[in-house]
Amino acid sequence: MSESIDNELRDRLEQFRGDFGRLREEVSKRIVGQQPIVDGVLTSLIAGGHVLLEGVPGLGKTLLVRTLSDVLDASFGRIQFTPDLMPADLIGTNILVETQNGHKEFQFQRGPVFANVVLADEINRATPKTQSALLEAMQEHSVTVAGTSHQLDGLFFVLATQNPLEMEGTYPLPEAQLDRFLMKLVVPFPTTDEMETIMDRTTAGEIPPPEKIMASDRVIELRRLSRQIPIADEVRRYAISMIMGTHPSHEAATPMVRKFVRYGSSPRGAQALILCAKIRAVLDGRFHVAKEDIREMAHATLRHRVMLNFEGQADGITIDAIVDDLIANVHSEAAVA
Repeated sequence: MSESIDNELRDRLEQFRGDFGRLREEVSKRIVGQQPIVDGVLTSLIAGGHVLLEGVPGLGKTLLVRTLSDVLDASFGRIQFTPDLMPADLIGTNILVETQNGHKEFQFQRGPVFANVVLADEINRATPKTQSALLEAMQEHSVTVAGTSHQLDGLFFVLATQNPLEMEGTYPLPEAQLDRFLMKLVVPFPTTDEMETIMDRTTAGEIPPPEKIMASDRVIELRRLSRQIPIADEVRRYAISMIMGTHPSHEAATPMVRKFVRYGSSPRGAQALILCAKIRAVLDGRFHVAKEDIREMAHATLRHRVMLNFEGQADGITIDAIVDDLIANVHSEAAVA
């Protein structure tokens, strides 16, 4: 344990770990397996970011989001993305209403984005114009309609699901919107044992609903607390080195990055990497961030922020392979001065 934090903060971080464990346990009552995915979603929730879940249909992505909203005492909004979805269907619009004195005036009708937990289901089935309608809400926690800004108060957490891009009828998300997601989590197909458990739960009787165990205000408290976890300068430099190493023109780039990467992560990648590493450290029973925490969170925070060039795409290189290469070869001494 680190001696650089006082006893009061240490006790609060122990409570932090306990609250996280309760959330994980309650969500797992409905979600079979997928523990890394559940942990990633909960980590993003507490870190204050948004999550992109990718996987083929039927893997429980939507169920995970619904379950999370059930265990939190928070409002829930669901948006089913389709090719004909318009931006106003997300954020709302001004409608003409008649007042009590007989006059008519425009009033703002809020869209489903005005909720604490928002499910953007199959986000890549809508056109880029509609996808981009989420940008301001995700980054600024506000939306602008007819020149008027409307704030999204309190907890605001977007979980977007998408099918793999090679599936018919999908549109790739704009790079600017991808960068707004703290993590991109790839949902794997369940194992045979997990399939048996899923069948038992879903075909043999009703699944008991999860309990509401945490208020949205407590999530915001945990969010503030997570930022107080100390990180040594050397570990911070290591995270920065990892980010700089994703840029093919930088001296920290590996030969693989120079050959296959078009451009690398933005500074948001470094922010995501460090925030998620802080939370992982506490969950691992430590009160300081280690390089292993940075390495553990690298794939989820960088796989949507690094873009391959034509040669990388033609050779079938994956972004996870690029991140593996960085983990194996980048060191903190490579950080730019």
